[in-house]
Amino acid sequence: MTKRAATGSLLGLALGDALGFPTEFNDVPSILAKCGPWREMELPTPAIVSDDTQMTLALGKGLRTAMDRGVLAPKRLERPVREEFVDWYQSPENNRAPGRTCLVACNLLKTEGRLWQDASQIDSKGCGANMRVAPIGLAPGLSNEQRAGAAQLQSALTHGHPTALAASDLTAHAVRLLAQGAEPTGLVGLLRSYAYENRSRYHHTWLGDLWTRSQDPTPEHFIARGWDECLGVLERLQEAVRAGSAETDPCLATGAGWIAEEALATGLLCFLLFVDEPVTALRRAACSSGDSDSIACLTGAFAGAYLGADAWPRAWADRIEYRGDLLTLGALWDA
Repeated sequence: MTKRAATGSLLGLALGDALGFPTEFNDVPSILAKCGPWREMELPTPAIVSDDTQMTLALGKGLRTAMDRGVLAPKRLERPVREEFVDWYQSPENNRAPGRTCLVACNLLKTEGRLWQDASQIDSKGCGANMRVAPIGLAPGLSNEQRAGAAQLQSALTHGHPTALAASDLTAHAVRLLAQGAEPTGLVGLLRSYAYENRSRYHHTWLGDLWTRSQDPTPEHFIARGWDECLGVLERLQEAVRAGSAETDPCLATGAGWIAEEALATGLLCFLLFVDEPVTALRRAACSSGDSDSIACLTGAFAGAYLGADAWPRAWADRIEYRGDLLTLGALWDA
């Protein structure tokens, strides 16, 4: 019996998203008052997701289209993903409190002939960059270079800040490692090594002249800024995992998750505190003072990639919104 990492990861991120969506702008005491003890939080009825899952599906569909057309390359990925993002932007379903950066950038991406680099919000490193990147970590058959380039490009279509690019690359890499069975105990170390290795690597073929929109003197200087911020938060993550404090708000240790590197770290923290209890991990992420739907979304992506589709209660998975789309993509990449 295979673990079906892609299905597990996609279901997990949607379940985390639905669990965290109602608690997103609340502090922990308010969440406890509303939901009762955090370890008993129930999936809402109906299990409605936010823009996090919607944009994950948009990226997933764009990626599938690109890979159906041949070897994954920048132009081949940009076109269908851009179309899917614009479709999401114009959809009546886009009413789930989406981030401002995504709205501004997608509105600019609508214009035929506009370079995507001119739509990218170069100063934004919101978590919208990496809450949706899991498909890049799950799609089979990509080289390391393709995976890194694609993760950064999908971020850059909306969030062009170097930290958004680096955090997206790290998030996809973490999903990939866990899907392949990497030991969670060594995960933060692997991510730190990856960040050091890539610290001054600017993916020219994927990003083009994006860096020139910033104030940086060179492309290497531009991208290193992003990796350095990620290395800083990974250090805080390592300390938080060692402290192992399951009962405190995870945002106090690694940040509230409104920005990309903190969403990665706090999502990972919740997973690493409860490696063998994926539902508890989601509940901890959803009962947090920060961007709880994005944090729980990432926690679910990591837990599902590691544990597979059977990690999630059938009663939950059967009623998650967009279930059919999630299962279709998962089955394709698990095949």
